[in-house]
Parts: sequence; structure tokens; C-alpha cells
Amino acid sequence: MSTATFSFSDADFAAIAKLVSERSAIVVEANKAYLVESRLGPVARENGLSSISELVEKLHRPGSRHLEEQIIDAMTTNETSFYRDAYPFDLLKSKIIPELIEKRSKTKRLTFWSNACSSGQEAYSIAMLIRETFPKLMDWDIRIRATDLSSQVLERARTGIFNQSEVSRGLPMQLLMKYFHRQGVHWQISDDIRKMVKFDTVNLIERWPASLSSIDVVFLRNVLIYFSPDTKREILSNVRQRICDDGCLFLGGSENTMNLTTEFRRVQIDRAVCYEPV
Repeated sequence: MSTATFSFSDADFAAIAKLVSERSAIVVEANKAYLVESRLGPVARENGLSSISELVEKLHRPGSRHLEEQIIDAMTTNETSFYRDAYPFDLLKSKIIPELIEKRSKTKRLTFWSNACSSGQEAYSIAMLIRETFPKLMDWDIRIRATDLSSQVLERARTGIFNQSEVSRGLPMQLLMKYFHRQGVHWQISDDIRKMVKFDTVNLIERWPASLSSIDVVFLRNVLIYFSPDTKREILSNVRQRICDDGCLFLGGSENTMNLTTEFRRVQIDRAVCYEPV
């Protein structure tokens, strides 16, 4: 196989940016040429191409849908870890879930949504927190929805298999030993935890499934930073329509709703920040 040079022109960059914007609304800015090169080089190599220019050329041929999906998958940031940033999970444990248990005592149903879930660590962290801390919820209807744009990363998330580096990031040793078993050089999460999470493909700029409704807690962390202000407003408006009036929204540490919406108010408890519907 020839060695890929991954060269591309301004026109090639514009074509990639246009595709990513149309399919995901993610903005690929002009100063991110290095990102295109580093992420699409392997896609070019996988398809037997010697440059990103050839990749763009192939996009214009019939039957390029799979290649489009490969590009979108590659250009989507899939950074995550178990119990990432810790503070939202601390707040779930100390305040949010205990209060929801009281409020939902009649229906005995709680719904969590982990958006842009990537390989599933956030959703599995929620599941382990519930199993570890709130055994009384085991006879409740607990729904943990985990969604992502990338069908490829979701396939991996469903397996619940992680490498040593991934389980070493944020996952306490006692939980690793309790809820995972070694599988060669990898670790697989227990079936009990894996079955608590339902993974689905959801594109935030397309129609959301009707099943995403009456949600108690929404994790939408480190997602909005990739969108334009107008797209951010639309997404937050859609979240407001799906979240319960007494629900809770978590954003990333560098994200907020300022100048985007008045449908959520910022609440800080100790070092954790969340957003409550107005």
C-alpha cells in the first residue's frame, strides 16, 4: 500500500467543513486544518487513498454514504472518562437523586440521558453510582439513555469493553474489581451494569426520538462548544421540552447558557454547577 501524504487544498478543507456542518452542525474553523489532517489521514489510509484530496474526490462519487459516515465519525470528538470531572456525580449522589427519590416515590421511575456519550463511560458511571449508592432503586424503573452521533463508537460502547488506560482514568479500583472482569488485556463491565444502559444513535440537529421525554437528569457536557450560537439555542430549547420541570441539566465546565436561553437557571452547590428548568 502506498504511503499516505494526507495533503489537501483549501477547497478540500472547505468540502470537509461543509460536509461536517451539514451532517452534524459542528463548526470546523479555518484554523483546524491540522485536525482534518490528523483525523482523516487514517480514514484515507483505510480506504487505500494516498491523500485527503483523493478522499474528497471519492466523496463526489456515487455510493459514498459509508465514506461520509467514516468522516463524520473521525471528525467527532470522542473524549470521555469514568466519573469525568467528579463534581456532577458528587451532586447526583448527595442531593439530586435523593430529592428525586422523594419526588418520584409514587411512579418509581427515573430517567437519565447521557448525550454525546462516546464509548459509554459517563452512562456506565451513572449506572454504577445508582447500583453502589441507592440499592432501594433496584426495584424502580431506572432508564439510562445514552446517545451519540457516531454509530461506530456506539457499537463499542454497547460491548462495555475498555482497555487498561481507559479503566485507569477516573475509575476507583474498588469499582473496577467489583463491576468489571478481565478479558485478555481488556476489562469488560458486568452484565448487570451494561443492561442498565440503552444506547441509541441521535443527531442533535435532526429530529429527536419521541422516547426521549420526561427526562429527570440530562448530561450534555462538552457538547455545545462545537456548535454555533443559533444551534446551541435550538438544542437547549429542545432539551427544555424533554426535561421534567423539576429536572436537572449538566453542561461542561467551560459551557453555560448565558446569552443563549432564559429557560434554564444556573445553580451552584459547593463546586458543582447545574442548570434547572425555569
